[in-house]
Amino acid sequence: MKDKTLAIVAYCTIIGWVVAYIKYKETPERSPLVRYHLAQGLGVFIAGLAIGIIVNIVARIIPSLGLVLSVAGLLPLILLIFGIITASNEAQRPVPLIGKVFENKFSFLN
Repeated sequence: MKDKTLAIVAYCTIIGWVVAYIKYKETPERSPLVRYHLAQGLGVFIAGLAIGIIVNIVARIIPSLGLVLSVAGLLPLILLIFGIITASNEAQRPVPLIGKVFENKFSFLN
């Protein structure tokens, strides 16, 4: 697969991330573009999981906020779409809001 394709697949579900990671590790010349988007994609998945847990806890404590907070569940999807657009442009820009946090955090990608 081409680097651009692997960078895009890194944002398509956790299974897509695993496929992109395996293909990335198999290539002798590892692309910095793919590595960057693997890190950003994993960061969005981790943040999405954390957001889901927090929203669930708050909704159980204050049920009237459940519907309002369920909109926050769309945030990871929106961030994944931003990541896909950035990867398709072959740019290395962080995902909005949380992207800077996950730059150079996952040393196993090196």
